[in-house]
Amino acid sequence: MAITHARPLGRIPAAALHTIPEDLDLATGPEHRLRRRRPRVFAHRGASGLFPEHSRAAYMRAIAEGADGLEIDLHLSRDGEAICLHDPTVNRTSNGHGAVADMTLSQLRALDVVSWKTPRLPAHYGSTSQQLMTLQDTLELLVDAGRDIGLAVEFKHPSPYGNRLEERALQVLLSFGWDPETSTIPAGDQGQYRVYVSFMSFYPGSLRYLAETVSTEALCALFTTVTESHVTKRIHHLRFSAALRPVVAAVMRGTVKDSESMVWNRQAGLAGPSVEYSLEHKAEIKAWVARGTRLRVWTVDSVSDAQALVELGVQELTTNYPARILRTVAA
Repeated sequence: MAITHARPLGRIPAAALHTIPEDLDLATGPEHRLRRRRPRVFAHRGASGLFPEHSRAAYMRAIAEGADGLEIDLHLSRDGEAICLHDPTVNRTSNGHGAVADMTLSQLRALDVVSWKTPRLPAHYGSTSQQLMTLQDTLELLVDAGRDIGLAVEFKHPSPYGNRLEERALQVLLSFGWDPETSTIPAGDQGQYRVYVSFMSFYPGSLRYLAETVSTEALCALFTTVTESHVTKRIHHLRFSAALRPVVAAVMRGTVKDSESMVWNRQAGLAGPSVEYSLEHKAEIKAWVARGTRLRVWTVDSVSDAQALVELGVQELTTNYPARILRTVAA
């Protein structure tokens, strides 16, 4: 293999990348496909294509559909609870308004976090007041799943509480018997199953902080191709946004490079690129697969994308529709 040292993606010569597929082409032929294990399927914010994201209903449905794991996002509430929500505010996914960081758990529990998408939930998923989930609530579901299952925890930054977010998550995990060395939690009535925990972030600083406690294999660097629309979304609420645009774009692209570097330098055992990035950078994806890096690609909702990623050797897919993607990768 021509790549003998782990280097940031931007510094790897194109020629080096193109020398990789010689043996890799053989490894992705029909015989190899028969031997290859199917990709693991993670439910993105639960079965969020069917039920409100991060709701108890979405998590329960994903487990029932056979998802190999749940993917969750965490913010810290004002009173220090790890809350499962994607956005920094409750505006989009509840009947309330304001920042998660400014609200207590009791205030968050009082919100309706499901009617924006599913006004009437089936009764077996719990009442409306039971739908907002904390990390503790999620772990209680997973340890009772009756099988091995994964939990992919994404830390949402920037957080006004800094790394207190990670500290609180680790505290909760430890209270469930989490083993930092194996990053597993015993589950089942007799501890016969395991919850496999991994940690993700778009912010390399979060992963570096976690690396003091968490094994490299359980760290996942998230990244995507930075587009003009991504930059616009980031700056739309800022004064003088036009003047700030070049600076913000440079910072965002620099963060992506830092995340790529963590993968190349084996500081993160999992690479978490988007679907768009993966299909645009097939040589890099093949290079990571060839050297044993696990790939967890998001958000894979179409059958054609799932099939293309399986052909590239991607080992984990994150999706809003776990049943659909499970059927696809099992075919």
